[in-house]
Amino acid sequence: MSWVNKCKLLAIEAIKYNDQLCLTIDNLWNTLHSTFNTAFHHQVDINILDKVTDKPPSSWALFSKEEFKRATANCNNSFTPEPDKLLWSHLKIILKYNECLGIIISIADTCIDLGFWPSYFKRSTTVVILKPNKALYDSTKLFRPIVLLNTMGKLIEKVISERLQFLTATNNFIHLS
Repeated sequence: MSWVNKCKLLAIEAIKYNDQLCLTIDNLWNTLHSTFNTAFHHQVDINILDKVTDKPPSSWALFSKEEFKRATANCNNSFTPEPDKLLWSHLKIILKYNECLGIIISIADTCIDLGFWPSYFKRSTTVVILKPNKALYDSTKLFRPIVLLNTMGKLIEKVISERLQFLTATNNFIHLS
C-alpha cells in the first residue's frame, strides 16, 4: 500500500497452524480467520443481565457541536488514511464550518433515532502487520491485524462512546465492587 513505509522484509517461512503448513491462499485465509476471530463462536451468558438493577428510562439528548469538536480535538492528524481516504486533519477543517458540522450532527442524531448504523460506516480494510523483533515469523500469533474503519463512522462512534461514558459515570451504572 502506498502509505506504508518501504522496509526490507524478513525471511518468513510458511506459517504453521495445528502443526500443518499453510501452503495455499485458502488455507492461509482459514488459519488467519480462525486466529484473529477467536471469540466469534463463544457463547455469552445473558443471565448476568438478571442481576442488573432497573434504572428509570431516560431519553437520549440530541448531539451538540461541542461534543463533536471535543471528540476531534485530540485525534492524531498523522494516522493512516481510512478506506474513505478522509484524514482527521480533513475532518477537523470540515467541522470548522457550522453548516457541515450541522449535517454531520444530523446524520448522527438520525442514526440514534432510527437505531440504524449505515453499512458505509461498517466498511473496513484489514492490514496484517508483523509484530516487531521476532526471530522467525512462522506462526499466526506473530502477526497483528489492524482494522481501518471509515473516519466519519469512527467520529460518530467516538462521540457516542464519550456520551455513554459520561452517562455511566454520572448515573453510577458501574459498581466498583
